[in-house]
Amino acid sequence: MRKRDGVDAVPGGRKERPPRRPRPAPGSRAPRFAKPLTTASVVGWTALSALVPGAAHLRAGHRRTGLVLVSLYALVLLGVLGFALTRKDLLTSLTTFTDDGMMVTVIVVASVLALAWFALMVVSYVVLGPNRLNQQGQMVTGIVVGVLCVAVMSPFALAASYVQTAQSAINDIFPSSPDSDTPPVAQNPEDPWGGRTRVNFLLVGGDAAGNRTGVRTDSMNVASVDIKTGNTVLFSLPRNLQHVRFPPSSPLHKQFPNGFMAELPNGGLLNEVWQYANDHPEIMGGKNKGSRALMDAIGHTLGLKIDYYALINMYGFAALVDAIGGLKIRVEQDVKWGGLYGTAGTIKAGTRKLSGEQALWYGRSRVNSDDFSRMGRQRCVIGAFAQQATPTVILTNFNKIAGAAKRMASTNIPRPLVQPLVEVAVKVKDAKITSLQFVPPDFWPGSADWVKIRQAAKKAINDSMRPRKQAQTAGVSASPGVTGATPTKTSAAAPTQTPTRNSQKSGAKSLDELCGL
Repeated sequence: MRKRDGVDAVPGGRKERPPRRPRPAPGSRAPRFAKPLTTASVVGWTALSALVPGAAHLRAGHRRTGLVLVSLYALVLLGVLGFALTRKDLLTSLTTFTDDGMMVTVIVVASVLALAWFALMVVSYVVLGPNRLNQQGQMVTGIVVGVLCVAVMSPFALAASYVQTAQSAINDIFPSSPDSDTPPVAQNPEDPWGGRTRVNFLLVGGDAAGNRTGVRTDSMNVASVDIKTGNTVLFSLPRNLQHVRFPPSSPLHKQFPNGFMAELPNGGLLNEVWQYANDHPEIMGGKNKGSRALMDAIGHTLGLKIDYYALINMYGFAALVDAIGGLKIRVEQDVKWGGLYGTAGTIKAGTRKLSGEQALWYGRSRVNSDDFSRMGRQRCVIGAFAQQATPTVILTNFNKIAGAAKRMASTNIPRPLVQPLVEVAVKVKDAKITSLQFVPPDFWPGSADWVKIRQAAKKAINDSMRPRKQAQTAGVSASPGVTGATPTKTSAAAPTQTPTRNSQKSGAKSLDELCGL
């Protein structure tokens, strides 16, 4: 074959012309071809695949694979949305994740998803054909996509880390099984509290720290919680309540039939019961029975069955307050703290954001104050923490909170009750919380009227069960026919004005009213 003037010649003198491109049919468009990908577009489509899996495959022409990935992703999103919309209380539903088995499942799923998203990013990048870029483009896209791979894995790794931290903290704080003095855990998951409609928790603030030996219960409060509504009554007992009685079931009832150290006119204080029981295991029938002795004494005093206790180290509590970013508290008058004369500092009157150290000393300072004033401030600290430790705050500072909680608390609440406990705590947060202090002039710790205390506690609980509109301040007083209804004023001094209004009328009051929350 010869060429003449750029045209192929065939034998016989005929010329062979190049084939013509077929013309499109009438009414149809010519085929369009995608533009070559640039460095920026490779990075962009890969990044979009992290949000919409399959986007890069669609751009690269792998339509079937891309549509499958997009469809699966859409189904997952619809499932999550449906779960959220069908739950009346999403926060309560999330409490199922406090179960130990569920936590392990979440950690495994989060780890798998992290690896899956990493692989998705790599495959999306490869399918876009970065090898067609120049050397500089390949280097830039490789570095950027590597950073994106780490970024998309981070949320899943963070979630797994949070759950693992929570699991460690819960397992360190809550015993795996109840001890012999704790109510058995109900086997019915629908009724984990074993038919109880009300559960009573003893909250103890311990000051065993620094150069002090043993545990002195500096703060003692009982939270009586209605399981169904979350309505709570907070009973505050003075540390200097003298000569408490013990129920017949307590080993200390035989030891002190007339009251704790009744032979001591100025001794036998409530805050000494825990350490006394620990120091005398031969009387208690075992070691470390201080919590049991104090629960018996306080329960018998209030006419309640104390189910569980939580001992909070006060310096650990300060770390916990710092972990949530401080507490906003209304301070009605200056509170000095440190030493005998408040030389360490002053918490000024007004609405203040207190640090952990300030919140601790706000509740503990005795400068120009007394135990009853401290009790009033302590209950406001508890109320402020319960109100301000929102789910958003907890999630934002989760690792700090978990670390502080591990150092601050010990309890006899068994591990299987953590999930039901969280569900109750969610209800309490939006429920009615009232407070009753057993302080002068209605209750004198040096000569306590035990009948009057029990009547006041019973009335406060009954009032808390009323609807909000009917729940007015209870005018609690001893019945006229009750012997010893008017106590005599002995060894206890009249309280001074407290920064959180201790001079209240008889009966339980809302913490909002008492503390300005």
